[in-house]
Amino acid sequence: MEKKKRLSAPGTMSKPKVIDIQMDAAFFFERAVQSLDRYHYDKALKYFRRAAEYEPNNPVNHCNLAGVLSETGKYEESNRLLQHVLESIDPAMTECHFYMANNYANMENYEQAEKALLLYLEQDEYGQFLNEAEEMMEFLSIELGRPVQPNSIKSREGFYEHDKARALLEEGKFAEAVRQLEKLLKKHEDLTAARNNLALAYYYMGQFEKSMATIHDVLERDPGNLHALCNLAIFHQHFGNKKELGELLDVLRKTYPYHADHVFKLATTMGILAEHEKAYHLFKRLLKSGEAGLEPCLYHYAAVAATNIGRYIEAEKLWRQAQKADPESNIPAFYLGQLELLRRGEPKPSFSYHYHLPFEEQFKVLEKTQQGIPEHLKKDPLVRSSFFWALRHGDADTKLQVIQAFGLIADNEVQEALRDFIQDPAEDDYLKKVAIFVLRAIGVGEPLKVVLDGQTLVLEASPYSPKLPRWEAKWQSVMDKAVQTMNKRYDMIQQHDLETLWVEFLTRVYPTVPKITKVEGWAAALEYLIAKMHRKAISYYEVAARYNVGVATVSKNVKWIDEACGLREKMDAIFPKLP
Repeated sequence: MEKKKRLSAPGTMSKPKVIDIQMDAAFFFERAVQSLDRYHYDKALKYFRRAAEYEPNNPVNHCNLAGVLSETGKYEESNRLLQHVLESIDPAMTECHFYMANNYANMENYEQAEKALLLYLEQDEYGQFLNEAEEMMEFLSIELGRPVQPNSIKSREGFYEHDKARALLEEGKFAEAVRQLEKLLKKHEDLTAARNNLALAYYYMGQFEKSMATIHDVLERDPGNLHALCNLAIFHQHFGNKKELGELLDVLRKTYPYHADHVFKLATTMGILAEHEKAYHLFKRLLKSGEAGLEPCLYHYAAVAATNIGRYIEAEKLWRQAQKADPESNIPAFYLGQLELLRRGEPKPSFSYHYHLPFEEQFKVLEKTQQGIPEHLKKDPLVRSSFFWALRHGDADTKLQVIQAFGLIADNEVQEALRDFIQDPAEDDYLKKVAIFVLRAIGVGEPLKVVLDGQTLVLEASPYSPKLPRWEAKWQSVMDKAVQTMNKRYDMIQQHDLETLWVEFLTRVYPTVPKITKVEGWAAALEYLIAKMHRKAISYYEVAARYNVGVATVSKNVKWIDEACGLREKMDAIFPKLP
């Protein structure tokens, strides 16, 4: 049977179905993504370009296009597009800096890659590519042959700066740590860890009032903060607040922290507070668990605690372990020697929980080296803190020793401490003059603000007296020759006294200053006088031979300086045999 064709009635013919395609940015974006999935980069480029044309102010489209350009090796074009996004469309698209860093790295332009990467880390709030950025930092460090270190990482804002400040504390750079922490806390008030470290930095520098105020600030914000409670207990002990200390000790004795960091903090605190039994068990707990890392200082702390509770055999074993862990240090050997004295029944020596030599022993080390200070002492924060502390709170002799030691350390922290010292009206003028000499000796050439005899002065770099209208080159040559010749045999105090004596002599005889024909003769006379003033064995023959001048010349110049400065009368007790 023949099939009949179905005819539509007139006017009822159906229209073909047509799908209306919306040609917009979203359409081309989808096509671009599909092309990328199939690795059709040429098509993806075409589609992303069209998407950017439809929405020229949408930074995402431009970034996608830049990404494909990078994939196809067109790094320079990719970076031009990313730069356009940052400059003209959306400066907040900080990830563009990261993309640009990748492009520069692929172009082997590592300097530009570093700049772009640092901009990303310092501007990006969310840290989307933080892990990748850290890997790139490591890669660039290798390629550049130096560390790549951002000033800050915005996505870790506060934490990064705090880590830097902690590192400064560990290096003994207390003043710099204070600046970093104060700046950090202005932006992030709730970082209690930073406040605790700021309190410690103040404490190490001897600024007790500031430290105490900072601790109380922490405890107002976080009353149970263990670090702050431990710091407060040490302060109560320092200031002799027996009642407050007793109440706080009752709390700390019953505290059993879980985290290794808290265990270590409480252990060291209890040791300092003479709660040695509690400290011993906490240190042993750390040693058994290994959580705190088996550092030589940890063996030392446990050994000190063991000694103080009469466990001498245990203490010896612990210091032997410290020796193995730190074979180049003389600290374990020193304390083993002290332990032996204790076992013989001699008066009980001091056993400090600090992992460094006692203050007096440190100076014995320094006395053996006038040309430098051992690196382990220079970098040890506890050694440095003891120096800063002594400069503020020691007696005059100790301060003089510290000033001299600072001349051997000679870093920015030392310069800052000495600058503050010479401006303190309460300090002794002679000590301040020595400090000025040390500052000049370590290379500080600019004018120095100083308070002397109750007056604030600005001292120029030249060593002459204000009463001298000029300073002759020959006068300077005498001083230079003497200091150069004396350098390895006289300390900084003695060199300072030489400078003072020479300037005083010239000031007293001016304007009838003797004509200096032979610099060595006057330099020899100055050394002779300084040696006598400081009870150093010396003779005219010895000093004349050293400077290659005649004995008569030295003798004549010595008498001239003595008569002008009145040394015989002023120094008779120290200097009785001046010819």
